Amino acid sequence: QVQLVESGGGLVQPGGSLRLSCAASGTIFSISAMGWYRQAPGKQRELVASITSGGGINYLGDVRGRFTVSRDNAKNTVSLQMNSLKPEDTAVYYCNVVKQVLTSTINYWGQGTQVTVSS
Repeated sequence: QVQLVESGGGLVQPGGSLRLSCAASGTIFSISAMGWYRQAPGKQRELVASITSGGGINYLGDVRGRFTVSRDNAKNTVSLQMNSLKPEDTAVYYCNVVKQVLTSTINYWGQGTQVTVSS
């Protein structure tokens, strides 16, 4: 099992910045990717940003250039720096870890942290 503890989030004005962090513990071997998803009310959960163990990065188009995902493999943490926040970025953000065990892909999720962008 993998446990994920998130920190950060909160209320920020449009144009502001927030930083989310997530620490993974437990059986953390074979982690292939770490990242962040978000889910706004009435919408499906969507990938915001992910980073593989090899450093490959993927961003949701709407956040590219504003958000930066980073990973510390030694500390098993993943962070999301969010700049130039917009009201449409308001959502619950979830840390995600993907483990590859033989032919199985296992997803682990954090508890979620609320990000609200409003004046």
